[in-house]
Amino acid sequence: MPELTKITMDAPALSAFMAREFSQVADDFELGEVTPQGLRLWLKASEKHLRPGGTVSGPAMFALADIAVYLAILSRIGPVALAVTTSCSIDFMRKPAAGHAVCADVRLLKLGRSLAVADLLIYSESEADPVARASMTYAIPPSR
Repeated sequence: MPELTKITMDAPALSAFMAREFSQVADDFELGEVTPQGLRLWLKASEKHLRPGGTVSGPAMFALADIAVYLAILSRIGPVALAVTTSCSIDFMRKPAAGHAVCADVRLLKLGRSLAVADLLIYSESEADPVARASMTYAIPPSR
């Protein structure tokens, strides 16, 4: 079973993986620190991430949450491209203002052989309080 706090891929390795495997969206994100508890990922929110009313859209925040948890898991198990989301619950609490980056702070709660569970908070540079929170479960493919 993977160790929950042992870091296998650091920030540069994860960034290189994103650039190689997800080049279509990699430039939208910037990886912050990878810690024994999880990691921080920034969405460089631009015009394409906004909804009417000048706020970062829910789908953009979902993408941030999904990619952040995915990278947190890979930071522990290594480059397993086929790990997939199986469950997500997200609460949108405040409107993140346009023109400000948003970040996800991920905390891994469980890392088993076949499932990983994480919680995260999403913050806007313009707000002290979180703008969203999410809980996500990922399926980890069996090693062959």
